Amino acid sequence: MKIRIFEPIYRQVMVWSRYRLAPIYLGLISFAESSFFPIPVDVMLAPMVLAKRDAAWRFAFIATITSVLGGIVGYFIGMFLFDNMGQWLLDTYRAHDRFEQVQALFSEYGVWIVFIAGFTPIPYKVFTIASGVIGVALIPFIIASAFGRAGRFYLVSGLIYWGGPTIEKSLEKWVERIGWGTLLLIVLGLCIYKLA
Repeated sequence: MKIRIFEPIYRQVMVWSRYRLAPIYLGLISFAESSFFPIPVDVMLAPMVLAKRDAAWRFAFIATITSVLGGIVGYFIGMFLFDNMGQWLLDTYRAHDRFEQVQALFSEYGVWIVFIAGFTPIPYKVFTIASGVIGVALIPFIIASAFGRAGRFYLVSGLIYWGGPTIEKSLEKWVERIGWGTLLLIVLGLCIYKLA
């Protein structure tokens, strides 16, 4: 008997993504992910685009704007609340070493690292908080965040939009393997991180 965990989750997210209030949930997740929430926005964005392909660019826009606003909150957490809330977030996600690495990246690359972090799957919240701690200028931070986040969310939306039904059929077929593979990679990454 096969244990199926990820397929029911995928199907439930697909149902949620068709709700009238789904864009609001997307905005809330995107906002929270930039400052304190651990779940990536793509988990909600991709199924929403699959469910309503004609709204793909609107969803990418919502995710971008709310993510940048959440990033500004993360920035101010780093600037004004780091000793209390910022330290607690780093403790919660066990991200102190990563935070030190991010600070070193800032000294080498400056605000460009915010653009790179906004585009990649690296936890964006670590960079937003670090930006506030280090004192990166707010306007360049917002611009770099906007371009990085837009690049990521419009790319995800575009791939899902153009792949459409083909991607949906592939996801339905492979979702269990993708889920278990991702989980295995996370566990291996954590093991390597602990040993390093």
